[in-house]
Amino acid sequence: MAAASTTQRAPAQQTTLAGLGRALVQHQIIRLDQATAIQRKADESNTAFIDELIAGGTLNAGQLARFIANAFGHPLLDLAALEPSNLPTDVLDTRFALAARIVPLGKRGNRVTIAISDPTDARLVERIRFTAQAAVDLVVVEHDKLLRLIERLGRSTTEQLSEFTEGEVDLELAPDEQQASTQEAEVDDAPIVRFLQKILVDAIQSGASDLHFEPFEKFYRIRFRIDGELREIAQPPLAIKDKLASRIKVISKLDISEKRVPQDGRMKLVLSAQRTIDFRVSTLPTLFGEKIVMRILDPSSAKLGIDALGYEPDQKAALLEAVHRPYGMVLVTGPTGSGKTVSLYTCLNILNGPGINISTAEDPAEINLPGVNQVNVNEKAGLTFAAALRAFLRQDPDVIMVGEIRDLETADISIKAAQTGHLVLSTLHTNDAPTTLTRLANMGVPAFNIASSVSLITAQRLTRRLCSCKAPLEIDESALLETGFLESDLDGSWVPLRPVGCERCNGSGYKGRVGIYQVMPITEEMQKLILAGGNALQIAAQAELEGVRDLRRSGLMKVMQGLTSIEEVLGATNE
Repeated sequence: MAAASTTQRAPAQQTTLAGLGRALVQHQIIRLDQATAIQRKADESNTAFIDELIAGGTLNAGQLARFIANAFGHPLLDLAALEPSNLPTDVLDTRFALAARIVPLGKRGNRVTIAISDPTDARLVERIRFTAQAAVDLVVVEHDKLLRLIERLGRSTTEQLSEFTEGEVDLELAPDEQQASTQEAEVDDAPIVRFLQKILVDAIQSGASDLHFEPFEKFYRIRFRIDGELREIAQPPLAIKDKLASRIKVISKLDISEKRVPQDGRMKLVLSAQRTIDFRVSTLPTLFGEKIVMRILDPSSAKLGIDALGYEPDQKAALLEAVHRPYGMVLVTGPTGSGKTVSLYTCLNILNGPGINISTAEDPAEINLPGVNQVNVNEKAGLTFAAALRAFLRQDPDVIMVGEIRDLETADISIKAAQTGHLVLSTLHTNDAPTTLTRLANMGVPAFNIASSVSLITAQRLTRRLCSCKAPLEIDESALLETGFLESDLDGSWVPLRPVGCERCNGSGYKGRVGIYQVMPITEEMQKLILAGGNALQIAAQAELEGVRDLRRSGLMKVMQGLTSIEEVLGATNE
């Protein structure tokens, strides 16, 4: 009798369960009390049973999909094998499909095939049948992959962009009055405004250095460069590409009607009364619209301090000694994106004070430094680096910063300034410190001018910093020696580490970046070698004798300190 009573009560307790929860209990995958608790939590948070089930870790998405396919007799599909751009768009209304969290896979005759993660929702299946006006074949897919695919597919312009709520940020608009009056109707679209604000704030919060807005024939994507690597962030509707480009161009004071040639501009994002972020904007006409790249120029990066850049103690001491000299030239070299600008601005920030007159010529000025006289080079107007330098010399300067030495005229004036009692900071695009000297010679600068003016050269690269989820790497000593480690390094006091991946680093194993440097002071012996016409190999050999570490050696020291991985150093030093 008691058993019969129990049998009667069980269905009453299960009546609150969703179809999926009931099936899991009946197949003894989870207990009744577990399913009831999950359903109660889903009801309270207004979410689906399957969301709470996976979020709680009771089952993972793969296990659940296999169970559903077997229990209900539906085929199982791995969404990773699908190319989103090839999915049909005319089977179901896009808004309905995305709101219902289903993906149409195709239509044949009077039957549609639908990818779904929970086919136990009879009402939803009936709605699909009614909306499609066709019979429905269900295919089970993993819930997490389905959600990611839906995120990628994007929604219609109004539906997707209206979800971006009014943020607490404000884009500082500064278009010409004529532009504003003639183009307001085209670009003053509130969802577009909120979408752009959201993207910019997300980029800043994620530590991105660049944003890429890229139109293609069948899709539109947005990518961020984070820690030196491009990552796809979103694929908004293709229909917004022109409005979004127009919005960015108006804010950046660019010609909205000109879509045939590249343009450059700037825009500003006011985060708070204390923090403003500038963006350098570049447009490029492509086959399917204008690609826009925005470089984030955060003034706080110049105020991190030299200790945050990754210089070793002896390198830091040599650099500080050079920048505190009353005259001479300090050169920073490296490829694009190696952190040269931040290094230069850090040095300027150290020198910036009420008793120092600092002038910079840049193309363009990337970071606004209060107290520093910054000039944007404008070659069309005749304001070249050389012209700006000549003007600086009549402005009673103490420190001059030249964005880049590109030609003999700029190099010649910079060197003369360094010889006549001014400290000159500049950059060159060379691979390492020794080749910088030969590069100046190849430009036509006389050897005696190089020897008498250049006081220090620092070459640099950026490597990704290992996240806290790092783990020891198993590797033979012979492989370490081939990489460049010395016998004396392998003393057992350290172990090489490898990336693992966690939520904090989005699975990449890396979070942030750290610099590796070759800091080469120009000593008397090196000056003699320059005057004798020594080549880069001879200069490098002399530097090694004087204890200057090359980029590879500096990178390996970061590996020994547990800051980065061997792969990162090998990739950055390109040897």
